[in-house]
Amino acid sequence: MAENKIFAGPRVRRIRNGLQLTQTAMAEALGISPSYLNLIERNQRPLTVQLLLKLASVYKVDLDELQGEAGGSLTQLREVFADPLLAGELPGDQELIEVTEAAPNVSGGVVKLYRAYREQASRLKDLAELLAGQGHMATLADTRLPIDEVRETLEARPNHFARIEEAMEAFHASLSPGEDLAGVLKAWLKREHGLVVRTLPVHVMPNLRRRFDRHSMRLFISERLSPFDQMLETAMEVASIACHEAIVAELGQIPFSTAEARRIGRFELARYAAHALMMPYAAFHAAAQRAKYDIDLLRARFQVSFEQAASRLTTLQRPGAAGIPFFLMEIDNAGHRLRRAGAQGFPHARFGGACPKLNIHAAFAVPGQILVDRVEMTDGGGFLTIARTVEGPQAAFQERVRRTALLIGCDAGFAQETVYGAARLPAITVGPVCRLCERQGCLARAEPPVTRPLGLDEMATGLSVFDFQ
Repeated sequence: MAENKIFAGPRVRRIRNGLQLTQTAMAEALGISPSYLNLIERNQRPLTVQLLLKLASVYKVDLDELQGEAGGSLTQLREVFADPLLAGELPGDQELIEVTEAAPNVSGGVVKLYRAYREQASRLKDLAELLAGQGHMATLADTRLPIDEVRETLEARPNHFARIEEAMEAFHASLSPGEDLAGVLKAWLKREHGLVVRTLPVHVMPNLRRRFDRHSMRLFISERLSPFDQMLETAMEVASIACHEAIVAELGQIPFSTAEARRIGRFELARYAAHALMMPYAAFHAAAQRAKYDIDLLRARFQVSFEQAASRLTTLQRPGAAGIPFFLMEIDNAGHRLRRAGAQGFPHARFGGACPKLNIHAAFAVPGQILVDRVEMTDGGGFLTIARTVEGPQAAFQERVRRTALLIGCDAGFAQETVYGAARLPAITVGPVCRLCERQGCLARAEPPVTRPLGLDEMATGLSVFDFQ
């Protein structure tokens, strides 16, 4: 039977150095020559089964330590080199494998250094937000992906694009769609541009929401999408054509740094234009005021989804015809923030959105139910928050449901103008991100504040594991 061979020279060297042995002393104990041991340590000779057993018996070495790959270190190094700062530095995993095998202590040091870098970057970002909230400007150099640049740029400005609103309102009026906007838009695409919209079954288009075939001039939309999202995809195609000049003009006013960021930004503005086409500004603004901003009534009136109606509320900031300045945030059930939007920019300096006491996190426990809270910040500010889960594309039998949660809110001063602020709700005390929150005795605290030293005391401990002075 063929003898198994293992090349594990660096690990043998670590064992020898840990025991403070010379090559001559270890070779004598193993019954081999010093030159042969030298070749083993340089991976020029294999470590045979007989030598493995000898190492185990003489030095009490765990065989798994010699035979297994440094899988944990390799996974951690992959995490390091997946960072945008280092993306593209390595063509594959081979060099990472060589580093973890030949120099595991070095790879461990790289991982520790990277984690320290990320921790400090996170703390500096939190401190920058704290300084910004106090009126001090602070800029931090950071390597961002194009999608992150687009999100941060759009979130920091009012969510209103006047040129797009005017263009879509005029186009909608020219169509006179009546009750069948979807049918009118499909007919317009076919009549004006020879483009046919078709819905395809899952087995034909299993991994795509939509696909545009330039050769056959057909727009394919997945049947996984709800009728509202299918409508949105059609409206985006129409808006991209009918509102092209307005989209380009608005895009030119936003300082994106790369072509990829501009491409993503154009897509986001097309989505905005689609909402403006499905819910024309003047009609939607008037309906919102009459319904006291009841999102369910608005979605029924305009035949859109809860998410689409809520998103549209954040855009009602036309001069002379403005609505309540709503802000919106969407997260998944792991807490990842997917997007933020707001008529005046999401007020993250005062209302960070990461506080686990917000009703957006509780919404996952009661899918489809609307939760309303009045929250009070550490600085005395208050907000009305409405939270609800929304469903993603239709999942198959063995797939997980794609479910996210929306939080839409406004300053507490506008609460009485909405249907949600009529009830007298007790104030729930929340804070910004835990690192910036100095609220004492919080049961939900996940991290200590960066502004206070920890107050560990062997004689008395508080309700939080992160007590601070």
